[in-house]
Amino acid sequence: MVNVEQPTAPWRIGVDVGGTFTDMVLRDQSGALWVFKAPSVPADPSQGVMAVLNRAVEQLSLPLSDLLGSCTLFFHGSTVATNTILERKGARVGLLTTTGFRDSLETRRGIRENMWDHRAPFPDVLAPRYLRQPVGGRLDKDGLELAPVVLADVDTAMEVFAEEDVETIAVALLNSYGNPAHEDAVAAHLSDFPWLSLSSRIAPIMGEYERTSTAVVNAYIAPKVVGYLRDLDSHLRDNGLARPILLLQSNGGAVSVEQVSERPVNLVLSGPAAGVGALGLYARSADTNNLIAMEIGGTSCDVTLMGEGQVGVTDELNIDGYHLATPSVEIHTVGAGGGTIAHVDEAGLLHVGPQGAGAHPGPACYGLGGEQPTVTDAHMVLGRLRPGPYAGGSVTLDDGLARQAIEDKIAKPLGIAVEEAAAGIIRLLEQNLLHAVEHISIQRGHDPRRFTLVAAGGAGPMHGASVARSLGCGQAYVPRQAGAFCALGMLHTDIRQDYLAVHFDNLDSVDGAVLQQAFEPLAARAEAALSAEGFSGERATVQRELDLRYRGQLWSIRVALPGGAFDPAAVRVAFDADHQRQYGHTQPGGTIEITALRVTARGLIDVTEPAPMPPSDAAPEATALRQVYTDSDHGWQETPVYAGTDLHPGFAQDGPMLVEELTTTVFVGPKDRLMVDAADNFMIQIDGAEV
Repeated sequence: MVNVEQPTAPWRIGVDVGGTFTDMVLRDQSGALWVFKAPSVPADPSQGVMAVLNRAVEQLSLPLSDLLGSCTLFFHGSTVATNTILERKGARVGLLTTTGFRDSLETRRGIRENMWDHRAPFPDVLAPRYLRQPVGGRLDKDGLELAPVVLADVDTAMEVFAEEDVETIAVALLNSYGNPAHEDAVAAHLSDFPWLSLSSRIAPIMGEYERTSTAVVNAYIAPKVVGYLRDLDSHLRDNGLARPILLLQSNGGAVSVEQVSERPVNLVLSGPAAGVGALGLYARSADTNNLIAMEIGGTSCDVTLMGEGQVGVTDELNIDGYHLATPSVEIHTVGAGGGTIAHVDEAGLLHVGPQGAGAHPGPACYGLGGEQPTVTDAHMVLGRLRPGPYAGGSVTLDDGLARQAIEDKIAKPLGIAVEEAAAGIIRLLEQNLLHAVEHISIQRGHDPRRFTLVAAGGAGPMHGASVARSLGCGQAYVPRQAGAFCALGMLHTDIRQDYLAVHFDNLDSVDGAVLQQAFEPLAARAEAALSAEGFSGERATVQRELDLRYRGQLWSIRVALPGGAFDPAAVRVAFDADHQRQYGHTQPGGTIEITALRVTARGLIDVTEPAPMPPSDAAPEATALRQVYTDSDHGWQETPVYAGTDLHPGFAQDGPMLVEELTTTVFVGPKDRLMVDAADNFMIQIDGAEV
């Protein structure tokens, strides 16, 4: 529930910088929530952070020093790392690599993402060849030294780097995943250089290209990302914040600025990964462990799946063509948001996305100079959004501008009515959303009919019921704080660090004691990291996992060791079950190989949940009746519009209807039924299915 009274100190704050809006959620010690929004400033994300803090200060009538001074935990999800890559605004990178392997970064894997597209160029290499300098020395595949590292070559390389104004250096020496000694020697030799990225510390994996690529991207973004975070942290501390800010990582956990400063590449999915914490919260209130989050903001849609209470993780990310080996929540992102631009091509075909209007100028209806029609403009034309102030006055919507943009750019070129053009934009967008959800569900071996679709983000609740129906889901869940989904998720996020070591063995013949001993260095690092963050005892957990594959396979599957104990039979059962789900077959009695050891460290943050709200017998009145285009079967219908603040637990009504909330608008179709649950969120029953 979003409170309208004054919060009770102490409290926690989560701030998520999105492409269009910066969201802030404050949760006080009673569990009550306050939500604030301000426009983002892509050129300087810190301005968006300060703008939303100032908006909270104004609305709560608190000095900034009091707001920050009473904050015990400040979480921040940032797009700085991703945008630095996408906008090619990183530092000048030099790469130190083993003699003879200077070109491994540019030759990549020798394969293409799309086997049918042999003309699409690869992205520019972030470290051009003349800045990739060879270093003598050699380790074999087991990490044994064949030839010592030649530090004189490092000195020669540094002369080149100095002449070329290199700002940051990546070090990726052959087979360093098995023995970091050579890279450590280089780091010691260059101890005075401010920005060093060692592949053995950032991505200690087997696979020269992926490890090198990750180290180079880390080096490329480090000065800007770490510099921004340190400056923001210092500024907030100067204004009263008592503890360092916590950054959301791609793995769905949080970490302090100093602990992430060596590996800022772990922040590339900083904002969207916070949705994991929100899914954990809604799994409890929706009473199901099977959820699919469809979080739609101004520029994109992020889809995350929670199956049986677990969110999938991966070590393989592709950010604009650059391959990264970093722990990450499995999130599928498509260019489909409220600001997604619609256009007609030369052949007369309608397209929606992937280009977006961004925060500035934004959709045409914002009145900020945008002339391209967007999804938000289509909703305006169809009556699903009302003209006037939105998101606490952050923007003001103009339906005349929306209609003009769609008429000029879509309706006239196609020779159809404006309303028909707007409906076509929505249908095409929802088809893209459907495919995005299928990608992370059906293509991963999950039947979406077993799941509840969580419609989140500022634009998600406008499409949740329709997409859920197409998927065969029985219900869609819409949080009250849908427009601040990730910011709220941050407040339910634990501290997390991931550690990995390459280790080859046979599952059936490995000595359990030897395996446990191999885990110890990783566990020790994990416990030390948690201790440095202030977590120990029952508030600190260390989970051990194995990477496994059938002999002859290329890809591995992660299997957890319950309680840290190694039971080969139980591990085989778990591996076979996951292999069956993902690939549709198993090898009964087949040889299973161990390829890596993993340790996940978590610092558990306690969260005060508000008590369930008692049902209300009040019968709220609609604030307006509006002609709304509902769907292709029912066309335009007179539709009641309700203020979200008037709807309380126990409320239930059949669609069509609209619910206007602070951060979003909920659209309920003619065949759906909306209910408010005990957690004060909205459950939409699809086509009469039983909840």
